[in-house]
Amino acid sequence: MVEVRRICCIGAGYVGGPTCSVIAQMCPEITVTVVDVNVDRIRAWNSECLPIFEPGLQEVVDSCRGVNLFFSTDIDEAIKNADLVFISVNTPTKMFGIGKGRAADLKYIEACARRIADVSSGCKIVVEKSTVPVRAAESIRRIFNANTKSSLNFQVLSNPEFLAEGTAITDLKNPDRVLIGGDETPEGQHAIGALRSIYEHWVPKSRIITTNTWSSELSKLAANAFLAQRISSINSISALCEVTGADVEEVAHAIGTDQRIGSRFLKASVGFGGSCFQKDVLNLVYLCEALNLPEVARYWQQVIEINDYQRKRFASRIISCLFNTVTDKKIALLGFAFKKNTGDTRESSSISISRYLLEEGACLHIYDPKVKAEQIMQDLTQPSPSEKHDPGTVSRLVTIVTDPYKACENAHAIVICTEWDVFTELDYEKIYKAMLKPAFIFDGRRILDSLHEQLQHIGFQVETIGKRVNQRIPFAARGDLSEVDQQQPLKKIKL
Repeated sequence: MVEVRRICCIGAGYVGGPTCSVIAQMCPEITVTVVDVNVDRIRAWNSECLPIFEPGLQEVVDSCRGVNLFFSTDIDEAIKNADLVFISVNTPTKMFGIGKGRAADLKYIEACARRIADVSSGCKIVVEKSTVPVRAAESIRRIFNANTKSSLNFQVLSNPEFLAEGTAITDLKNPDRVLIGGDETPEGQHAIGALRSIYEHWVPKSRIITTNTWSSELSKLAANAFLAQRISSINSISALCEVTGADVEEVAHAIGTDQRIGSRFLKASVGFGGSCFQKDVLNLVYLCEALNLPEVARYWQQVIEINDYQRKRFASRIISCLFNTVTDKKIALLGFAFKKNTGDTRESSSISISRYLLEEGACLHIYDPKVKAEQIMQDLTQPSPSEKHDPGTVSRLVTIVTDPYKACENAHAIVICTEWDVFTELDYEKIYKAMLKPAFIFDGRRILDSLHEQLQHIGFQVETIGKRVNQRIPFAARGDLSEVDQQQPLKKIKL
């Protein structure tokens, strides 16, 4: 079995940085070097202001950086010296061409494989850590086989990450499982054993699962698809609750007490986000279509459809309550990260809701305690696979603020899109006095449930997900309240 003394990780992002920092802390005898082509990112990893926010990460990095943990832009040198190479680069959804909007773009994975083959010598274990479609390892192996020198021997493993942003360090130090997939040949099993021995420094053997490569890759997609499915399932019930008078939190609690179901991921909200859920479900959809399984593809596509519907429905509700127009109205949007305790905005519901409101001419004042202003502007102007967004319109209608009270001043409504704890601690009486009346709060994360009575006493009109708080009468031509509540989601207009 190969003894791993030096590790190289290509990619210093949300997966590579935290994962290798924990490995370095737990395995002091192993030298870990994280490399990236982004000079600014590596500079940040070597500073006191890390490029990503994750609770506990700074302490882990401080404990071993400069000892056995290093961050560098010298990719070739790190690959040459390594016994094991993690590939932790981005695998975004394709923006054009075959599979646009669904298939994963593997150009960065391919570039890494070619670079590894070009500069390596001797025996190397190459581990795909990025979220990749099934059989990506086979593609990497084909590149190696076509470029291998006589003195070179590669083993390719799959070791998917199962981190939840906001709890990544806890997840890494106390994982539910570690999954390692590889060839069923003697050489493949030796490579699996080498990677397994690293994790056994702190992970119980019973939690380390070994499979063939394809099972490992599919398990990652399936796990995220199942989690996303649960969120879309409870969100679909939240729509039913709002028109029947039920409370989705009570329904979720009743469902969750069934041990066969459990209570995790039954929190109704404005929808799931993050780098993995949507990308992995779409990847699964594309895989099923490519393998001529259209019924299976349609089933998983519906998980995405419900997520989009929930976002549109929430934005429609905001406009309905504000007398069917938000044009030139100031709206305070609190929270832009896709969840609390992270600065990651990828696929955040805040982006979709902001765009729907901007299409209606709303003036958004956005506050998030961890997301930088330039990231917010980039997200709102970046083209999606189906549409482009005018940077001029966004810069005219969007203001980024560093104070939540400033965001709410003279606003018609507050829209909570991220469940930051700080939003439950605001002085809402002070905020109400500074807002235009009637003053609305739209709680897209159900974090103000315990404050509803207090907020109504202050004077707020409170709207939330999956529950009727107020008997409201929206401005509409029809008098049937149920018809208004069940109105069709907004029709998108290109900016």
